[in-house]
Amino acid sequence: MPAPEPTPLPGGPTHVFAGTYTAIVTPFRDDKVDEKALLALIERQVAGGVDGVIPVGTTGESPTLTHDEHMRVIELTIQAAAGRVKVIAGTGSNSTREAIAMTVAAAGMGADGALLVAPYYNKPSQPGLVAHFSAIANAAPNLPIVLYSIPGRCGIEIGIDTTATLAAAHKNIVGIKEAGGSVDRVSQLRQALPESFTILSGDDSLTLPFMAVGAVGVISVATNLIPAEVSKMVEYARHGNEIEAERIHRRLYPLFRDLFIEPNPVPIKTAMARRGWMTEEVRLPLVGMQPAKRAQLEQTLVSLSL
Repeated sequence: MPAPEPTPLPGGPTHVFAGTYTAIVTPFRDDKVDEKALLALIERQVAGGVDGVIPVGTTGESPTLTHDEHMRVIELTIQAAAGRVKVIAGTGSNSTREAIAMTVAAAGMGADGALLVAPYYNKPSQPGLVAHFSAIANAAPNLPIVLYSIPGRCGIEIGIDTTATLAAAHKNIVGIKEAGGSVDRVSQLRQALPESFTILSGDDSLTLPFMAVGAVGVISVATNLIPAEVSKMVEYARHGNEIEAERIHRRLYPLFRDLFIEPNPVPIKTAMARRGWMTEEVRLPLVGMQPAKRAQLEQTLVSLSL
């Protein structure tokens, strides 16, 4: 059954970003960014019907890219997307000055938005988070900003009250990528925030539960490999066809699970390399998959005809 045509939800709010967004990998070849593979990846995303792509987030191995590489990947992605899908540039940092510089630069390149992760390692307080994100929002007042809460990697989460404070103070802070693994927290966010504030799942396996309580889409890793399938699942969920959405989720769940049996993006790059789309290369301190887990992932890919 084909996915329904996207239509406004009756009486629903308008969201700047809703639907399916791919946290794209950064392909490498001989330890350099493989620009040809990156451009081909973006073409597959457009053809697969995603709403947007997100370069140089966690999945794009942003911690190991040089500043020049980071900005080059954003520039290439914007050029390749050419307005066909939205581009939300990953410009977060644990240095507020660096995050401001990258966000302003991305805005100048024509990005549709910026994804800003909570500062990692230095573990600011909640007032510190308000000050950090406020400084960035003020520096790029016309660029929509999506906060990114992922306490498993950052050591802190962006609090409910902090998110509400930022949304009220800055019209360009329009959403949050929620990767804390808690359906209850999504319910709390939905209660505390305006209906137009966008909540996106940060985990493929939790997309449907999160959408059931107020999220309006996903920032996906799996869409690097299967953009059309995940896009259909999200559209079904957005338009109230829970049966078809759950059918797709159940089929794809083993893949959603196995893409995180080793640190992201190692499994997704392994899967994409099997398709001949790029090398498996990741940068240290990440390494290739261990044999037993590689076999598990390969078995799942075969079972799904991938």
